[in-house]
Amino acid sequence: MNELFSLKGKIAVVTGAGGVLGGNIAKHLVSQGVKIVALDIRQEPLDARVKELRDLGGEAIGIVGNVLDIASLEKVAQEIVDKWGRIDILLNIAGGNMPGATLQPDQEVFGMSIPDWEKVTNLNLNGTVYPSLVFGKVMAKQKSGSIINMSSMAAYAAITRVPGYSVAKTGVSCWTQWLAMEVAQKYGDGVRVNAIAPGFFIGDQNRALLINPDGSYTDRSKKVLNKTPMNRFGELSELNGAVQFLCSEAASFVTGVVLPVDGGFSSYSGV
Repeated sequence: MNELFSLKGKIAVVTGAGGVLGGNIAKHLVSQGVKIVALDIRQEPLDARVKELRDLGGEAIGIVGNVLDIASLEKVAQEIVDKWGRIDILLNIAGGNMPGATLQPDQEVFGMSIPDWEKVTNLNLNGTVYPSLVFGKVMAKQKSGSIINMSSMAAYAAITRVPGYSVAKTGVSCWTQWLAMEVAQKYGDGVRVNAIAPGFFIGDQNRALLINPDGSYTDRSKKVLNKTPMNRFGELSELNGAVQFLCSEAASFVTGVVLPVDGGFSSYSGV
């Protein structure tokens, strides 16, 4: 591979590594010679992920940690530095929506579950901010590193039925830009902060919204595809190139960017 895009030998922390999206990105990074610290709040999927990464020939460790617990994250950061001496990449993948925070078609927003609103906004926003602060502090000290956050099309324009998720991901985009500015001014050009904004991918969390029990597309899916110029849903593997670019020296002058990977959804007015 062109050395400009090489990540070989880098140390990457992947939050939410036990999930589908975190696992997909971790597997790609392992294939590129990255050493993976898989972080998840759940032991069982974490163990399975680490075994999968090692079976692929990669070097990986799994650490149970809570992205909403600063003390837990600080312990993880110290464990990584003690083992490998540095942290080069942070991928803030932990997050997602939850059924209780998704409004039903006939449900009024005024009847929204406040506990579910708080859970989804806390997980997606603070679950990005807190790891950025803890692992970013290590990067600031070594004056190098790349943080990649996970934004969403829900941060670009209002998307029905997902208010909490939309607000949180808008906050993630803002935090990405703010932190990029802060660390560049205070710690130099070696620490960069960017985000990717995936378009529509069918996964476990949104399958019921997009796919009918008989396998056909829901009305919501049809609306999504009508506003996606490529007229299809994305494949998770199609996020890997954007992640690799933003983590590599090829993006050495790129910071504060929220990069859509969306088949054109964010650029199309629908007319």
